[in-house]
Amino acid sequence: MPLRPLIPDKSASVRAAIRAVDSKVRPDFRRAIVCAVLAFTLDGAAPYFGGVHAATLDRRLAAYGTAAGFVVFGLAATRSAASELTRVSLSRAGAAAATPLRVGCLLVGYLIVALTAMDLFALPIGNLLVGGAVTGMILGIAAQQSLSNVFAGLVLLFARPYIPGEKVRIRSGALGGTLDGTVTSVGLLYTTLSTQDGVLNIPNGALLAAAVGPLPHDKQPTQQPTQQLVFQRP
Repeated sequence: MPLRPLIPDKSASVRAAIRAVDSKVRPDFRRAIVCAVLAFTLDGAAPYFGGVHAATLDRRLAAYGTAAGFVVFGLAATRSAASELTRVSLSRAGAAAATPLRVGCLLVGYLIVALTAMDLFALPIGNLLVGGAVTGMILGIAAQQSLSNVFAGLVLLFARPYIPGEKVRIRSGALGGTLDGTVTSVGLLYTTLSTQDGVLNIPNGALLAAAVGPLPHDKQPTQQPTQQLVFQRP
């Protein structure tokens, strides 16, 4: 009876890889991706029915249904994305950054869903967009420094050069030289550093432009043994 060569089961390895990926991907992240895909699909399918002012009743009802479905899935995607972002920020920066980051994600997501829904329901949003653009430009100029710190905080949050509880050394000319201390909290605007001189709230914009690294262990200088000179009488 001829022996058949052993052929590795590729399907088993593929299933193992899928299980490994599935174990690392959180449910909130999967839910956010699925709901976002469904929301964008409904948004793209809405113009096919001719909008809410279509000629026939069935097309108008279909347009209203796709718009309502977009709102439902868009809100679900926003909430799931905010929950996943909160989980990541809690592990990397603590509650000081997780709470405002969740609020910001919810506000941005709700705003996008509201504007898109107004367009799907054929509501006049032209004047609202123009007024919002002018207001946003004025607020952006007025809060330029604060927005710079916020974006720097987001970059530091995902780059993760340090975590709360870590002893770090910061070298920056803007901060007056070298600072040594322990990171106590990481926020969207400031990072709190506990030093020998007290607690410092350092703007994230300054930290993004600084050199940050772990604080080296204190090393005691090694003392060389002193040599005694012995003079002998001739």
